[in-house]
Amino acid sequence: MLPSGLSLVRSFRLHNGSRWDRTASCCPCAAANKAGALAGIKLGGMSFRDVQPAKPPTRGLPVAAVAAADVILILVFAGIGRDAHQRGDVLTGVLLTAWPFLAGAALGWTAARAWRHPLSVRRAGLAVWLGSVAGGMALRALTGQTVVLPFVIVALLSLGVLLLGYRLVLAFLNRRRRA
Repeated sequence: MLPSGLSLVRSFRLHNGSRWDRTASCCPCAAANKAGALAGIKLGGMSFRDVQPAKPPTRGLPVAAVAAADVILILVFAGIGRDAHQRGDVLTGVLLTAWPFLAGAALGWTAARAWRHPLSVRRAGLAVWLGSVAGGMALRALTGQTVVLPFVIVALLSLGVLLLGYRLVLAFLNRRRRA
């Protein structure tokens, strides 16, 4: 059992934004570290006063809501495409058109670990967009569906506007609200 006030792992965020984790133990050096932190003693060139407790991640939209928005926007893309080419069987047709892009988006979410920063254009948006287009086109080709250059260009632009657009708008609104 640890003495009161000590935990196994304490996580801190430094002023430069990097994370510093230290492991506390029951040994006398843990008490010395705690005393050093209170006294402002420098160990290894870094002052304990330079250390701040880690902040919890910022709260935004729930990850499920962002993932649902991506799914809905890919379905909208497929629906607009099906409508433009006047093909019958609307519901199953949209799902047949959308599934490769949805699978590609899921690969993008996984590759980028988009659940960590789902609204980030750079960290999540680009991976989801490019994953949906590249994965979607690859799966369409593997399953014998049409993959022609004009369709690739339209998908790239349309999904870019849809999947990056709402993230950019939300980032702009978030910055305006903070200012």
